[in-house]
Amino acid sequence: MDIVIIIPARYASSRFPGKPLAKINGTTLLERVWKRCVPVLGEERVVVATDDQRIADHCADKGIQWVMTPDSCATGTDRLAAAAASCPADLYINVQGDEPLIEPADIQKVIDAARASPGAVVNAYCPITDERDYHSLTVPKIVARQDGRLLYMSRTGLPGNKDGGFRWAHKQVCIYAFPPEALRDFAAHGGKTPLEAEEDIEILRFLELGYEVEMVPVSGSSIAVDVPEDVARVEEALEARSA
Repeated sequence: MDIVIIIPARYASSRFPGKPLAKINGTTLLERVWKRCVPVLGEERVVVATDDQRIADHCADKGIQWVMTPDSCATGTDRLAAAAASCPADLYINVQGDEPLIEPADIQKVIDAARASPGAVVNAYCPITDERDYHSLTVPKIVARQDGRLLYMSRTGLPGNKDGGFRWAHKQVCIYAFPPEALRDFAAHGGKTPLEAEEDIEILRFLELGYEVEMVPVSGSSIAVDVPEDVARVEEALEARSA
């Protein structure tokens, strides 16, 4: 099976402009994500998909493969679909460019799950251990069937309870596996679906288009960088690991 990892990287993030090039202890966010992907498939099978020349120049300087995509792409998955035209494969792994602590073993776990279920859309998740993540509107929370198929995903606190407090929950980890057919259907829709637009969570488009999404549990090491304040959280985690 021919597999490629594509890292969508958009410069004009509404919550954090220039985010892919933000420095975390002196290394850009994008380079850190790329370095976490390379051990899985090798440098030749990891590609950055961007719409900005500044990111392309950074990739060229670091020896990272990249492809230019339209700036009209509504989501990272739309950007991946655009990049797929120049990166033919049997399976596309989307590792979002804001996951600097992603574990290579977790990427491999998503790949293994996709291999075991040909044609399936696969997404990763992990337990929420920090109550801030449960209440944060930048962290998508997931609820799933007992067999692991996604029921829903929301930026609000799920699951809820009568007390309105945090008891337990799971959050999305932005590693996805897409077969080419599902990726084409996603992009062919021509825009965000209603729930996807309301929640600003792209995986919901697959649910709204009738696809099942298999959720795969991975380690809880991930801290996504959604806003500038998250950089300090990642640096604290890196310091804790080195200690």
